[in-house]
Amino acid sequence: MTAPGVLSAATPADAEAALAHVRAVATRSGSSFLWGIRLLPRPRREAMYAIYAFCREVDDIADEGGSPAEKQRGLAAWREEIERLYAGRPTQPTSRALLRPVRDYALPKDEFLAVIDGMEMDARADIRAPLMADFRLYCRRVAGAVGVLSVHAFGATEPEARALALAEGDALQITNILRDLAEDARRGRLYLPRELLQRRGIESDDPLTVLRDPRLPEVCRELAAMAEQRFAEAARLMARCRRGPMRPARIMLAVYRRLLTRLQRRGWRELGEEVRLPKAEKLWIALRNGF
Repeated sequence: MTAPGVLSAATPADAEAALAHVRAVATRSGSSFLWGIRLLPRPRREAMYAIYAFCREVDDIADEGGSPAEKQRGLAAWREEIERLYAGRPTQPTSRALLRPVRDYALPKDEFLAVIDGMEMDARADIRAPLMADFRLYCRRVAGAVGVLSVHAFGATEPEARALALAEGDALQITNILRDLAEDARRGRLYLPRELLQRRGIESDDPLTVLRDPRLPEVCRELAAMAEQRFAEAARLMARCRRGPMRPARIMLAVYRRLLTRLQRRGWRELGEEVRLPKAEKLWIALRNGF
């Protein structure tokens, strides 16, 4: 439950400056996330901008330069800030922008902390061929938690909404991992589950070595099949939810499902060939799924 007086820490000027900050973070990103969010009523749209800005800022701590100890300190500072947020005393623009959504949409504190937990997995050391259990936990934290926060902000109240958020979070995160193999390898990271690699006889966890292995496409096809299963599960659950609140989730599902199809057509041998959806195609998907 939100602490009484949760809005007391922000003056109208503070609140407006905080909203301007999170809008700028979101729009500057150019993320596919924005295509569905723009269709929400303004208060819910602003809540999603604030959730996105939080995720972007903690992700930057894990991804940018600095020692593991420095990254841990940055993430620990955000843990403290989340506690201040739920006590009604945030100090950062993004957490100030979250004050009203936390109250109005009952955003669960544990899900914000789960996102930080996921970033800590990246910050402690470069992830390389995690065990499947750790892979699933990572997806739950960095994507599933965002999904749960999002369905609260969307106003989805059906019992299926949480399971939908987790299924779609898995599907989107796995698709991102398959899309970003080369970029992650340059950072020294390899998110492909160890069991899938070993099943194909790949014992190395060195990212560049694995990406050069001729058996890599077999691993990626198996992981893509896992994503397809979670996309199908999300679509099945979405059919049980009211159409209006789920418009952003439906658009994101359609965008990423198409992206996964493009990745499968390209294959996983020419990883330098970037796979993205053109802006016009995203607009078409948004129009088709948003109304």
